[in-house]
Amino acid sequence: MDTIRIRDEFIKLGQAMKLAGLVEEGAEAKAVIQDGRVKVNGETDTRRGRKLVEGDIFSFEGKDVKIVK
Repeated sequence: MDTIRIRDEFIKLGQAMKLAGLVEEGAEAKAVIQDGRVKVNGETDTRRGRKLVEGDIFSFEGKDVKIVK
């Protein structure tokens, strides 16, 4: 499982996907999130602005990424 280290209290889902290298740009993140292809903590989430905090795990195309502080 990959990890993303954050300095602030949260990171938005679309930003986290870009930081993890799962998408190249915000428009791509928006499309795959709205299509229901991304899960947060095991549940499909269609909100690009979903705030992820330490301990959250998001999944896309078989890759899991955990948020750490």
